[in-house]
Amino acid sequence: MPTHRRLRPATLLRAAALALLTALALTGLRAGPAAAAGGDVSWTVRTAANAYGDNRSSFGYAVNPGGTVEDTMVVTNRGRTTLRLAVYASDGYTTDAGQLDLLTREKKSVGVGAWVHPRVTALTVAPGRSADVPFTVRVPKNATPGDHVGGLLTSLKQSDTAAGINVDRRLGVRVALRVGGELTPRLAVEDVHVDYHGTADPFAKGTATVTYTVRNTGNALLSARQDVSVQGPFGSLRTAAGDLKDTPKLLPGERWKVKVPLRGVAPGVRLTATAKLLPLLTDPSGSTTPLKPVEATAHTWAVPWIVVLLLLAVAATVLLVRRARARRKERETARVQEAVERALQQT
Repeated sequence: MPTHRRLRPATLLRAAALALLTALALTGLRAGPAAAAGGDVSWTVRTAANAYGDNRSSFGYAVNPGGTVEDTMVVTNRGRTTLRLAVYASDGYTTDAGQLDLLTREKKSVGVGAWVHPRVTALTVAPGRSADVPFTVRVPKNATPGDHVGGLLTSLKQSDTAAGINVDRRLGVRVALRVGGELTPRLAVEDVHVDYHGTADPFAKGTATVTYTVRNTGNALLSARQDVSVQGPFGSLRTAAGDLKDTPKLLPGERWKVKVPLRGVAPGVRLTATAKLLPLLTDPSGSTTPLKPVEATAHTWAVPWIVVLLLLAVAATVLLVRRARARRKERETARVQEAVERALQQT
């Protein structure tokens, strides 16, 4: 029997605060200048105009191991009160919703978050004024070649007296690094599984559900174009899923679970599901290059119930015929034995 636990008010408040923190973190990672607002507090963050560009949506660099980069983020106070913000860098990751998010300050960063060093860790900005945040990127000599993503963040902690919680409002700009060395972009399709659900109508089509996991096994940031289909023996009765959304851009080592329902699938006795992915590599300039497709398959039975009944009927008929033959053989054997016994008696 399922059990239900009653959540305490404190637990609900913590959950609400966590959801708010996540939403605010995502806001600060959109393309172009990002803004956070609430009451009299409002500020924006953007890239500075310099030799790297005048209107960049994020920070992006190609750096060799052991190299350094210097750049600047601009923070503008759009509100009516003085802002006192914390400044720090952290590593990025892909959420279950397919969006890029950044680790909170208390979690340890080992990539971009550890390599980006702002000159200040706290910032005071008067209303209507802007402030520069210079920072240096120092890539370790033993850094792994490939793509690394994180962000430079500003943070404002405020206490919600009514709710009894502290809210951390974060706003930042993405920092993407491609560390020099051999680039090995690879995706794998793993754990492919297919289920088939038929209907009571023996001639109607059913639904197949294909699930699989996409894993970035290389060292480059990759997304993928997806193609999923189900077919019967020898390629017959093929049903395709149609247009599917591309997977989000996955960092090296990340996984993305996919579930695709396909309707109108004929019960072709033995079905084969195929998940085919076309990896897409994005270079620092923003252009996309397709790579060699990868695919994986899985199988399941999809036998119409009327066929099952026919097979059962055939099996039952065969069994009855065999039993009838066995009984006839037993009777014939008995008659022969009886005749032999009578002949012996007469002799």
